[in-house]
Amino acid sequence: QDENLLPRKYFEVDFPMIVARKIHNIKSKPPLSKPIMESHSGDSLLIDSHSLDSSRYSIVGADLRSSSDLEEKLRKHSLDVHLPTLLVAECVLVYMTPQQSASLLKWAASTFPVAMVINYEQVNMRDRFGQIMIENLQRRHCNLAGVELCSSLDSQRERLLGSGWDNAHAVDMMKVYSFLPQADVKRIEALEFLDEKELFEQLMQHYCICWASKDSSNL
Repeated sequence: QDENLLPRKYFEVDFPMIVARKIHNIKSKPPLSKPIMESHSGDSLLIDSHSLDSSRYSIVGADLRSSSDLEEKLRKHSLDVHLPTLLVAECVLVYMTPQQSASLLKWAASTFPVAMVINYEQVNMRDRFGQIMIENLQRRHCNLAGVELCSSLDSQRERLLGSGWDNAHAVDMMKVYSFLPQADVKRIEALEFLDEKELFEQLMQHYCICWASKDSSNL
């Protein structure tokens, strides 16, 4: 913050019903509301049941499957599409059909001239371990509508490239874990005994981080 390296503004998007609960928690808990008030530089802080808008942070109730509705609400909250933008999705796209997630990714690629998207979700879901994960979720009435795009790291990359992004990469979480400083890994693993290391490794191999970018300004 002192070096003025914070993003200009954060936008958080969720279903209206979830946003309403988040806003209630923000309004009723000073540790959540105080930082927003302190960083707000405008005359008015706008809060209603399904959205909150301050100069540094907005939370918007919208359905990501409707790009036009999403864009309208974001622009209403002062989204500047010409600023370099980072979009982060955590286990979001897998709950959409491939057509719906492709539409969202294409909208993002065509809307922001300079942007990066980071997506965290399942991968390698065609093997036996992946099938068990799917079956367990189905028993909980949780349908992964877009799981076919989570079949491999290649399918994750191809989805991004096919949606208009210039380049794309993907690594599974076991690989990410191996990149962490080993001193930190040893410290973390010493905190609690891990008796199912094989299960842990299998789980990590079935989640991944993918990222893609486009850069019309050669940043």
